[in-house]
Amino acid sequence: MTDNPLAHPGAAHPDLREQMISNLVRIFYARARRDEVIGPIFEAAVEDWEDHITRITDFWSNVMLRTGRYEGRPMRPHLILPLTAAHFDRWLELFEATAHEICPPDIAWAFIIRARRIADSFEMARASQRGEVAGPRHSVR
Repeated sequence: MTDNPLAHPGAAHPDLREQMISNLVRIFYARARRDEVIGPIFEAAVEDWEDHITRITDFWSNVMLRTGRYEGRPMRPHLILPLTAAHFDRWLELFEATAHEICPPDIAWAFIIRARRIADSFEMARASQRGEVAGPRHSVR
């Protein structure tokens, strides 16, 4: 098993800046909203896109730079959505492609490691909610 980068204090990468996080989030969600697989889920769940983008930017700032800006419970909203493995796979596919496009390779990889672990955490929680046991699918590849 790989070392858990989420357990380390400090920024995920010394060259990562807020503007890169903001660009990644905005471009990713513009693509996600148009996507045939995950777009309908987002469009049904998100009422105020500017607020959502701000909250998710704060979330990623907290994850990547440890800013403490995000105050929320990201798991809860995902537990009530009609998500399947295909939705998580597509979310990661789009997110990873956007990270590779926006970020230098080592920073993209820092985002991807964390995104995969987050996707696994959400999927395992959803399985547990259904009384099932699931292992990680994404962070182990």
